Amino acid sequence: MSEEHAGPASRIEGVSVVVPAWNEEAGIGETLVRLKESLAASGSAWEIVVVDDGSTDRTAEIAAASGATVVRHAVNIGYGRSLQDGMQASRYSCIATVDADATYPVKYLPRLLGELAHCDMVVGARQGPAYRGSLFKSPARFAFRWLAEFASGTRIPDINSGMRIFRMEAAEPFLDTLPNGFSFPTTITLAFLFNGRGVKYVPIEYAARKGASKIRIVRDTLRAAQAIVTSIVYYNPLKAFLLLALACWLPALALTVAAINEGGVWAILAGESFLAGVLVCALGLLAVRVGPRPGARTLSNRSSENS
Repeated sequence: MSEEHAGPASRIEGVSVVVPAWNEEAGIGETLVRLKESLAASGSAWEIVVVDDGSTDRTAEIAAASGATVVRHAVNIGYGRSLQDGMQASRYSCIATVDADATYPVKYLPRLLGELAHCDMVVGARQGPAYRGSLFKSPARFAFRWLAEFASGTRIPDINSGMRIFRMEAAEPFLDTLPNGFSFPTTITLAFLFNGRGVKYVPIEYAARKGASKIRIVRDTLRAAQAIVTSIVYYNPLKAFLLLALACWLPALALTVAAINEGGVWAILAGESFLAGVLVCALGLLAVRVGPRPGARTLSNRSSENS
């Protein structure tokens, strides 16, 4: 990709860039310098809001010295909670989010701002070896992406990118569905898609982070899975129940083949497995009928994120 800025942003009132940070003194200074350069080239009014999530290093000091607005948590609460508090403290209704570890090419923010005129959210879709990561991450990322695309019926190049732009009025109906932890980007992406909001993806480079990673692979992988499944059950339950029904019908097919050859107990098991799939589908249809209205602010999974 070119080192030049991707282009001027369309005229908007202004953009507030929210930067969640927890012990990021190694990368936040560089991130903020690049952010100011990029925003100055955008042609729009702007501000930077850094949310210091209980850091014990010089993160808040460096952020304040740069001229950013600093919101401080007395203790570490979580990535998602930091983003939400930064959004609440923002001056402008157009919100951009960027991590503090110098991994995202913020020079593309003007381009993302320009694309926002044509959709409800613009996401920087990460590319490159630093994004692909370890052998463990790739299968999990593929599985999550497949599940999310199956449920939403939409291609999703990057479901949990930390660099995105959206308008507060578009996100506000879903705020109570958003978690406190690292699965915030996944959840807000699915909330937009399941409710017919336009989401556009712009390919971006992704660099190695500055400083130690806060990701705990097993814990955060399980929480990402929880976020996807919870969103599917909440917004599109029939797809979730169809998967469960297939888990019954595929064994039923194998048992039917065995029953043709041997009969007896195999036929009984095949019938029971098939019937279980039918019942699961019926439950899915019932969930669609009695479920909450899309966008209703009734779901909260924050307690599970903090457990």
